Amino acid sequence: MDAQLAVIQMVSTDNLPENLEQAARLIQEAARRGADLILLPENFAFMGHHETDKLAHMEADGEGVIQSWLAAQARQHACWLVGGSIPLAAPDGRCFAACLVFDEQGVRRARYDKIHLFDVDLAGGEMYRESRSIAPGKAPVQLETPWGMMGLSICYDLRFPELYRRYAGAEILVVPSAFTRQTGSAHWESLLRARAIENQAYVMAADQGGVHQNGRRTFGGSMIIDPWGQILARMEQGPGWVMAEMGREFLQRCRKQLPVLQHRQLN
Repeated sequence: MDAQLAVIQMVSTDNLPENLEQAARLIQEAARRGADLILLPENFAFMGHHETDKLAHMEADGEGVIQSWLAAQARQHACWLVGGSIPLAAPDGRCFAACLVFDEQGVRRARYDKIHLFDVDLAGGEMYRESRSIAPGKAPVQLETPWGMMGLSICYDLRFPELYRRYAGAEILVVPSAFTRQTGSAHWESLLRARAIENQAYVMAADQGGVHQNGRRTFGGSMIIDPWGQILARMEQGPGWVMAEMGREFLQRCRKQLPVLQHRQLN
């Protein structure tokens, strides 16, 4: 079955209600245009001035304002909704960066916790230490959808192709992100197209895209890519959404013509 895929781009702030209001408007717009599967960006509900600010908004697994909101949005618009990332409580006082998937009835179908954490020192003194507030996830997660298997990942995971090889055969890969302007301008498109080509899958990448209250600049460029590596839809900066059709026949044709997944020799 074919599907209409939509990715939402935001410039999230430290005001959780305002972020949810903006996300709700964008989800509604995409759903009205026929979106079946909608992806939100990483940290869509909250981006504070400091990495640890998110801890004030972390929720227990299975309950909380953000989780209830995600379920209600999916149910209201009768679509599958992939909730970017939200902070769920970890045993050590940190949080997990959790990507939650809800079906069209608002039932949660999957949870993936971000495995690879962004602890880096970039040029110009730009520094990030996600591990100060985020505990790493332990396992890849994929799930069955009406349009095939879907593999889950978050942002920095994109640089680790071995994760996506664990999803070999999946029809859809999702990458909710908050890529920095510096790294995004150099690598965002190249990495996303590589993941689509090498895994012969549709890639949905929803990014933050603008200047945030703390001065952080995120890249934007949210996009949908087909299994041949072609960019079907792309948005540059600012809040909004783009949509493209997922064609199962085209995907199967790509895999039949170039059966790289069958030719793999190394696991």
